[in-house]
Amino acid sequence: MISQHNKKGLRNPWFLGLIALIMLVLAVNGAFIWFATHHRSSLVDRDYSTNDRKSNDAVINDLQAQKALAWKATINQPKNIVMNLPIEYEIGVVDKTGAPVSGTVEVQAYRASDESRDFAIPFTEISPGNYRGLLTFPLKGYWELRIRITRGAEIFEVNTGRFTVTAVP
Repeated sequence: MISQHNKKGLRNPWFLGLIALIMLVLAVNGAFIWFATHHRSSLVDRDYSTNDRKSNDAVINDLQAQKALAWKATINQPKNIVMNLPIEYEIGVVDKTGAPVSGTVEVQAYRASDESRDFAIPFTEISPGNYRGLLTFPLKGYWELRIRITRGAEIFEVNTGRFTVTAVP
């Protein structure tokens, strides 16, 4: 007989299983909330709103200036890059007529997952339009290079694709 005074329904294994499942879901959600509030993600740029932020007009003007320059950068990047070993990079830069571009080159190594490990290295000009530098990546994982070439007031920027740095074999 089913009655509100009958307590046998609370001992039903299906009812107990349902209660246990609800408690498990609440515990897992609580753990996710705790981790989200106590461990900030390193994949998010913390200074997004202020870090090198330009207006849309400034970005369009920069893109038009780079397009007008029409410089071409050739990056000789090694195939296998191992962390904590210096790797030699060579960058060649020519203008739209094919003449070498002499100026200053700075290479910023950018790691999306750990902003504190980003670094910048100035490259030295070994011949007109050809630059060389040594990069040592402190961590394995995905990296990108942001190359900034400056000649007087002219600035040309190029990014490499994402590449992998491996641990010592």
